[in-house]
Amino acid sequence: MNLARRTMNHPALAAVYERAWRPALFYLASGRTTESDRRDAVSTLRLDGAKKVLDIACGPGNFTHHLSTALTGDGFAIGLDYSEPMLARAVADNTGPRVGYLRGDARVLPFADGTFDAVCCFGALYLIPDPIGATREMLRVLAPGGRIAITTSYRADNPFGDASRVVGGWSGLRVFDTRTFPDLFAAAGLVDIEQDVHRLLQYVSATRPE
Repeated sequence: MNLARRTMNHPALAAVYERAWRPALFYLASGRTTESDRRDAVSTLRLDGAKKVLDIACGPGNFTHHLSTALTGDGFAIGLDYSEPMLARAVADNTGPRVGYLRGDARVLPFADGTFDAVCCFGALYLIPDPIGATREMLRVLAPGGRIAITTSYRADNPFGDASRVVGGWSGLRVFDTRTFPDLFAAAGLVDIEQDVHRLLQYVSATRPE
């Protein structure tokens, strides 16, 4: 397990992740606040009603819980993570009537094809050992008409981007180029593909056709 993944699995980080670590780190990387990201997540995933939502690498569950508050009726959100300390924090801090948590491997999701109306992964694909395989699993469990949204690392096609790839590699972080995820979504037949770049992060979303 590389340095980045060991850090994410440490109980001490789970205790401060959403209170200090993530807000500060993501603001530096993107210039965006956690509140803005949460609002945009609900809008991008088009959440309402009785939709079923899967949040991959949910960490301590702050995003998962927020997504669940946009749902009604039989709608629910499941947060999946590999880290036991993160999930323990999620259960302690972010439970609710339409949210639940599950320990699992993003590369082999324990769900049938087309189970979810919305699938997301915010700020974690660069940590997963096989990020492309994990993304294909996200697409597999996405229902027709469903939305997928990810936030992940971004490198520009310039010397600074090359340097970020090298530095990321030292710590175990993958740094993705502009085309990786839009091309993956297009090859899978998705439509309405959108990509926004904010500093060192890219936000990519798409729809599976009916």
